[in-house]
Amino acid sequence: MNILLPVDGSENALHAVHQVIAMTDQYREPLSVHLLNVQSQVVSGAVKMFIGQQQINDYYREEGNTALAAARALLDKAGIAYQHHIGVGEIAATIVNYARDKNCQQIVMGSRGSGGLTHVLLGSSATRVVQLADVPVLLVK
Repeated sequence: MNILLPVDGSENALHAVHQVIAMTDQYREPLSVHLLNVQSQVVSGAVKMFIGQQQINDYYREEGNTALAAARALLDKAGIAYQHHIGVGEIAATIVNYARDKNCQQIVMGSRGSGGLTHVLLGSSATRVVQLADVPVLLVK
């Protein structure tokens, strides 16, 4: 089974990783996990006047790898093979597009992200993923 597991480094996202690990034996097919972190795009023209595209790409990569680290460690410890990806763009649309591109049969994600404004945004992103996705979405509290 091909699963997309979007994570943002939050505790709630890690609950989704634990859920996938716990359900491994319930799937009829071996799991193929695509671990995804989505970085919001830097769109300010003022920022781009002072910082080059390579520096922006490095920033996306560093932030994405930081957000993926705990989820990767959990999957490694459980012996579950995965591919990790860092996307850039609007969160919900990027998640759904990755699911389509990777032919995922399910999306498993936390229902909310990290605290503050991000918490609210990922909650609305989870709702938007459910609306846009062509495959089942499992939201984990």
